[in-house]
This record gives sequence, structure tokens and C-alpha cells, in this order.
Amino acid sequence: MSRTVVITQSNYIPWRGYFDMLRLADQVVLLDSVQYTRRDWRNRNKIKTPQGASWLSISVEVKGRYNESIDQIRIADMTWAQNHRRAISLAYRRAPHFGAQGQWVDDLLARVAYETRLTDVNETLIRAICEKLKIGTSICRCTDLLSLETMAGMDPSERLAALAERAGATRYISGPAAKAYLDHEAFNKRGIEVGWMDYSGYPPYPQLWGDFEPAVSILDLILNTGDDATHYLEKTIS
Repeated sequence: MSRTVVITQSNYIPWRGYFDMLRLADQVVLLDSVQYTRRDWRNRNKIKTPQGASWLSISVEVKGRYNESIDQIRIADMTWAQNHRRAISLAYRRAPHFGAQGQWVDDLLARVAYETRLTDVNETLIRAICEKLKIGTSICRCTDLLSLETMAGMDPSERLAALAERAGATRYISGPAAKAYLDHEAFNKRGIEVGWMDYSGYPPYPQLWGDFEPAVSILDLILNTGDDATHYLEKTIS
């Protein structure tokens, strides 16, 4: 039986390409036991405003903690959710589906406002957005499959392949950035095929504030297209 697995780090309110990849999988594994990367997508994403694309960032405690894993990162400013809720309302209150979807977004951010770990915020939001987009893929954490001690002794490709094998994969789908380092042999010896996402070719959708901007949070798509958001996720793998 064919079984497709995606292994990815959790991101904050990711863009639609992230959710496109999740929907193609039978199992998603959140790899949050790896080192946190600064100025990346783990704690921030973009929304579109009248002034252009703008960052929404969660302030986290990283000073002197450069070797901590994503699941160890703590939130530094507990007012972040309130600030993001306000920013989203100001940017999207004229969006066609803000009336129907704005309260859902506001309630969702209120739900995670008191979480103290970034990984818990991200996982809760990813699961809720998957449900909104009718993505039924099963989601687990890497530590549900392998212990931290076991993973610590593996190089990155071996770790990914071992997790995919434990998840029952016959096929592993990866983002294109991993082409620079992924060792196919780790997967070949386990009988796992490797596929690559292609993020090109997504259709534009009705969007506020000037020229179309594709690289923004999935919330932009939901607030502008409502229940039609699922139709703008395309299968674009090679």
C-alpha cells in the first residue's frame, strides 16, 4: 500500500504552499526537535496591508540560546496575539470574507494567546487551519516516532529517512530547498521514494491592496476567498 509522508518544521501561520504539501501526505511529522533558526518562518509570517507586505512576528527568547531546538523556544512577549489580532483586523476588514471568517481567525489566535512555547502555538494553528481547509492528513511530532536520544546521533538525511520509515512511508515529499543536502541513499536503502514539491504555478486569487502578492500567510487566502480557499491549493509535485 502506498503511503506518503511529509516531515517539516512547524511555521507560524504558513503560506499556502506549506498547506499544499501537507494535503498531499498521508502522515505529516513536525520536526521541531532540530535547532531553531533565527529570522526564519518559525515565529513570523507576512500579511498584506495598504502599505504592502508586513511581518507579523512572535517575540521569542533566543539571546544566548542559539543551540536550542524549536520545541525549547519560549515566547518572550505574551501580548503578541493581541497585537496580531489587531493588525489582521486592520489589514483585512475590507476583505470580501472578513465578515464570515474574521471571527474564526480572531478566536483562533485568542486560543493560543497564553501558550508559552512557540511549537505549541504553531502546531495548534496548523491543525486548525488544516481543518478549515478540509485537509484530513494525520499530524504527529517527531518525538512520537523516535526518541530524542536516537535522533541526536543521526545526520540530517538519516534522521529524516528513519522518521519516514517509522511513519510507514513508501514515498517521502520534501520542499525543494532540501535538494542541496538530502542524501537519497538513506531513503533508497529503506525502499522509500523521494519526491519534490514544486511551488510554481499557483493561481492568483482576489486580493486587497494592489498587485498580487503570493508569499503571504494562508490567512490572506482564507479572508479573501472564504470557503473557496481549498480550490486554490494545487497539487504541484514532480
